[in-house]
Amino acid sequence: MKYADMAVPSRALHLWRYTPWARIHPSKVDEVPEASGVRFKVIEGGELIEGAPRIVNAEDIGRVFLSELGGTAMTFESSGASKVVHLQAIASGHVAVGHLHLSLKHDVTVMLHLSGESDWTGLHITGEVANNVRAGFGLVNELSSNGKLLHCEDWRVDRDATLELAGLSIGGFRCKSDIRTRFTAPGSELTQAISVHGTGQRHIDHHIEVHHDVPHTNSELSIHAACDDQTHSIATGLLTIAEGANHCDAGQVFKNLLLSDKARAEAIPELEVLADEVAAAHGAASAPVDRDQLHYLMSRGLDEESAVALLIEGFMQDGFSSLNNQSLVDEMRTRLTVHLECELKR
Repeated sequence: MKYADMAVPSRALHLWRYTPWARIHPSKVDEVPEASGVRFKVIEGGELIEGAPRIVNAEDIGRVFLSELGGTAMTFESSGASKVVHLQAIASGHVAVGHLHLSLKHDVTVMLHLSGESDWTGLHITGEVANNVRAGFGLVNELSSNGKLLHCEDWRVDRDATLELAGLSIGGFRCKSDIRTRFTAPGSELTQAISVHGTGQRHIDHHIEVHHDVPHTNSELSIHAACDDQTHSIATGLLTIAEGANHCDAGQVFKNLLLSDKARAEAIPELEVLADEVAAAHGAASAPVDRDQLHYLMSRGLDEESAVALLIEGFMQDGFSSLNNQSLVDEMRTRLTVHLECELKR
């Protein structure tokens, strides 16, 4: 289906309830504007190949829209030579679009740093994790504070493979992320961790889907959002376990730290379980800063601003504690620390 033939999605759907399509579109909803390409660059390890397979869900308006916008398409294929790969994506101009395909056939950790001054950025990541591979992927969103982001990811995880996904959202004014992972064979695992820092009037919307189509697959999702000022964080997690997909273990947890009276956070866990012999769980919690913790830190000599900053850092750093990939954890925590130090100096 083409974008012109698609109806504007209903706000009755969780995917578009809090960020309607009209609010994330770069212009009028019936237009497909001209777009420049996101510039992808290898900082360390491996190389990029021009072109990428267009894997498009014809029923999803976001993916169809990104496909028709075009932009840059690149592929990274692991060679086994580098255990850690650093990539950079720079968005500039009014509308910038990029598609990055990751073919991970060896144990590897790929870090992607997204930055730039583009008014509107579209990013589509597609990835395949081959049999028996231990892979990690981390995305750091450091876009300018007044830009919009539409970000889609589609992952397929093969037999006995492990995928760890990490996300750090610290840039962009209005961000919509739709990340979907599908298990294609037994024995595979997914651990996914996202930390969000909301300042000013940021609007950050994460929609996560994990599909257990086959038995003996495990997944774990955790999202930590620290919301200050007038920010709004939304997290929707959909876990599906197909009929006959027994012996799966799936869970999701959302934690929100509310730092002002005007900050908002929504947590919407969803489970669709059609098999009997499974473990599926979810949890969500939202709370302000713990006054006892704040008092403890201030009694040790910290002023209130420094004490709150330390609690924010600890909360967001803890968002990555479920990950086992140390390279991934170290990189995400380093970028987070740098960001929070810069925020404290403002």
